[in-house]
Order: sequence, then C-alpha cells, then structure tokens
Amino acid sequence: MGLISEVLLLPLAPARGGAWAIRQVLQEAERIYYDPATIRAELARLEELLEAGEITEEEFDEQEDALLDRLEIATRTGAGNGDGTAQR
Repeated sequence: MGLISEVLLLPLAPARGGAWAIRQVLQEAERIYYDPATIRAELARLEELLEAGEITEEEFDEQEDALLDRLEIATRTGAGNGDGTAQR
C-alpha cells in the first residue's frame, strides 16, 4: 500500500488489529480442537462416564461418533501435533 492509502486507513488500524487477533485465536482454538491427543483424552473420559453410569449407552454412542469424526478429520488434515498442545 502506498503512503497516502496508509494515512487514509489509519483510523481503521484498531479494527484491522482486532480482526487479526480474532483470526489468531480462532486458528489456535481449531488446532487444539482437532489435536488427536485431546480427542483421545476426551474419548477416555467419555468411557469413564459410561462405566460410572453417568451417561447412557445412546449418549455414549452419539458423543463417541462425534469424537471419532473429529479424529478422522485431524488425521486427514494433520491438525494438532498429537501431544495435547497446538502446533506453532
């Protein structure tokens, strides 16, 4: 961008900076959401809830399917790094 356009767009700088920050937060949240280690931990917790009788078999099956779908997407796209943390 030229100097004149930068000067004219200067009042919008806080909005552009805010939009950038929001994009960064969303990307990080998505990396964590699709991290295989996180998904496996959620599957283990789900099984514990079923064994403890806190959820029904139907609830378990529904939530397990959703988690397995996330895991499939994660392995297909290479999201996360498999240790419960997001990639940088």
